[in-house]
Amino acid sequence: MDNPSNDPPDNKPPTLWQMLHSVMAAAFGVQSQKNRARDFTHGKPSHFVILGIVFTAVFALILLGIVQLVLHFALP
Repeated sequence: MDNPSNDPPDNKPPTLWQMLHSVMAAAFGVQSQKNRARDFTHGKPSHFVILGIVFTAVFALILLGIVQLVLHFALP
């Protein structure tokens, strides 16, 4: 009973969704201390680097698409 069912065990690495959430939170500067500690304790740096690069590329492509869409409708 040391570990309530709603808390993940301390020895497990973060899941893909937890890592993605951490990357997005860190990108916007709102990462919680609890998640940051979990990531640094149990996460692999290479996973976060790869997810960070993928997230940045997707974010940049979305911004590019929005700009292209606005320019398409704004110009005669």
